[in-house]
Amino acid sequence: MNEVLIGIYGASGFGKEVYPLIKEYISKKNIKAEVCFIDDNDEIDFLSGIKVIPYKSFLEADFSSKQAVVAIANSKVREILVNQLAEDEIKQLNISSQNNVLMDDIEMDEGSLLCPFVTLTSNIKIGKAFHANIYSYVAHDCIIGDFVTFAPRVMCNGNVHIEDHAYIGTGAIIKQGSERKPLIIGKGAVVGMGAVVTKNVAAGEVVIGNPAKPLSRKNLRK
Repeated sequence: MNEVLIGIYGASGFGKEVYPLIKEYISKKNIKAEVCFIDDNDEIDFLSGIKVIPYKSFLEADFSSKQAVVAIANSKVREILVNQLAEDEIKQLNISSQNNVLMDDIEMDEGSLLCPFVTLTSNIKIGKAFHANIYSYVAHDCIIGDFVTFAPRVMCNGNVHIEDHAYIGTGAIIKQGSERKPLIIGKGAVVGMGAVVTKNVAAGEVVIGNPAKPLSRKNLRK
């Protein structure tokens, strides 16, 4: 029987970016492990030189230990797959690039992916399967919910609460809240690329621009 099989769930562009982080993880932990992509789309057999297998084959593979991380940006799909892995008792890894900066008093649930040059400062709580793309940061006293996605270069300042399934677009800036009145990004909200968020964003709302305002035909014409 082989030792460890690590599955990257999602044979896609982001999965390609996660694969080098998995290789770093294996080297750092000094473990003997085989890596595969997991994808139930049977159009490809290999990606980045490694096998792509369906989830059923991953479960049936003859390894003493199986671990996985979900590299899929769609948060609703990510939640379904994370729950399936948990049901099947597959350990979900927290993966972080070696050049990231993680400071002090950070609580992070399982399944997080922290791409290169990410910074997490102090007194931060992060939920399940958080994705932080390159050059993003989370400052002090923030609370990040489950299945939240940061695109590249997101700047999340202190005392911000981001609820489950929110998506923060590339280069967005979130103004600092306060201890008594944190700035809140609601559940399932979308902050557009380059937006500057200066006040709360309601659940399910899409905001764009500087300062960020709800998406509307009027705003699109400006």
